[in-house]
Amino acid sequence: MSIVVQKDNLSDGAIIELLKSHLEQMYLHSPPESVHALKPEKLIDPIITFWSARVNGVLAGCGALKEISPVLGEIKSMKTSQGFLRKGIAKAVLKAILDEAQKRNYREVKLETGSSKHFAPAIALYQQYGFEPCRPFANYSEDPHSLFFTKKL
Repeated sequence: MSIVVQKDNLSDGAIIELLKSHLEQMYLHSPPESVHALKPEKLIDPIITFWSARVNGVLAGCGALKEISPVLGEIKSMKTSQGFLRKGIAKAVLKAILDEAQKRNYREVKLETGSSKHFAPAIALYQQYGFEPCRPFANYSEDPHSLFFTKKL
């Protein structure tokens, strides 16, 4: 299986549809005030860069990097399509995002994810790539349904 990861301008609508389903799932596993996934209308923003992962032209997953400051980025919208789970899609997207963060000379990349068992695979992936727990950052606050991670670059 060949995974092609590239920057995506969201023009074909596939990522937006994938992230709509992501939002629906977030609301199943977290209370509304603890859902921090980007809503579709917030996706088009010059401080957010999206990547798509495709296998034979089919959207397999996505992820985004949001610039918080010239030295700090936030990983957002990491999602793998249901039919491609546990096939290396998230790893490929995360690697592309981290490569870009280094090219931008970020000193650090942070992220927020859920704390329930539903998020265990994502947490394991982030820890595998050297992310460590941290305090809330940017506009986040302490929340029992959220975990925060950071990686120094």
